[in-house]
Amino acid sequence: MGSHKSFISGIFFSGSPHRILQGWRNGRVQLVLTPEILEEYRRVAEALHEKFPPVDLIRLLELLLVQAEMCQPEPLPEPVSADPDDDKFIACALFSGSKLIVSGNKHLLDVDGYRGIEVLKPRAFLERFLAD
Repeated sequence: MGSHKSFISGIFFSGSPHRILQGWRNGRVQLVLTPEILEEYRRVAEALHEKFPPVDLIRLLELLLVQAEMCQPEPLPEPVSADPDDDKFIACALFSGSKLIVSGNKHLLDVDGYRGIEVLKPRAFLERFLAD
């Protein structure tokens, strides 16, 4: 599971987020989403499409719907992250039993270890789990 920044940067660049997406497409990484997270990805994708018209991410978002594990967690009973909008990623991890969030988001990195959930930057995740 990752934040939208890692996900979107993975589409456009060749660095760690892109390689993590390749790992997901190859079945080496399981991606867990909620409808709220998917909607955030959709909003970001549409904004990028307006700035860069040749870039159309609809097919990739449709692939997410088919291949990602979807869950519908309850909202957290109290805020965890300094940015309440990021709590949806924590709620998703807790509900799905995921022990890891991949994100470069400072607010998520600050809650690393919350209820046993590790938050790793994309490069650290890649080096630990997808290094060939």
